[in-house]
Amino acid sequence: MRKAREYCLNIADAAVDARFAWQKKTLADLELEIAKRVELLEAKTAEYQKWLARRDEFSKKAQDSVVTIYARMKPDAAAAQLVAMDEETAAAILAKLDPRNASAILNDMEATHAARLTATISGAANVNLPGKSKSQSGDKRS
Repeated sequence: MRKAREYCLNIADAAVDARFAWQKKTLADLELEIAKRVELLEAKTAEYQKWLARRDEFSKKAQDSVVTIYARMKPDAAAAQLVAMDEETAAAILAKLDPRNASAILNDMEATHAARLTATISGAANVNLPGKSKSQSGDKRS
C-alpha cells in the first residue's frame, strides 16, 4: 500500500501536467473552431447585408416608380385605384406625391375615404398601435 501511495505521489505531477496539456490543447482546438464559425457568421452577415441593401434599393426604386405612375395619372383614375387598395399603402403613396397631385386625388375621392387616408397620413406613427388600426378601420367601414 505504501509503495502504491509513493508511486501515485511520484506520478501526480506528471499526471497533472498531462491533464493540463490535454485541456490546453482542447481549449486551443475549441478556440480555432469558434474562430472559424465567427468568420463564417461574419461572411454570412456581410452577404445578407449586401442582399438587404440590394433589396432596399430595388424596393425604393419600385416605390419611386409607383409614386411617379400615380403622379402622372388623372386624379379620378388614381383616386379610384387608391380607394381599392389597403389604406396604409394608399396613404404611403399619397404622402410621397407632390401636395398638388395628392390634393387633386383626394378631391376626387368620397369624403370618408379621403378623410381616413388623411388621418392615416397625419397620424402615421399611431397607425400600427395594437387594437387601434384594425378595430377602428373595421368600425368605420361597417
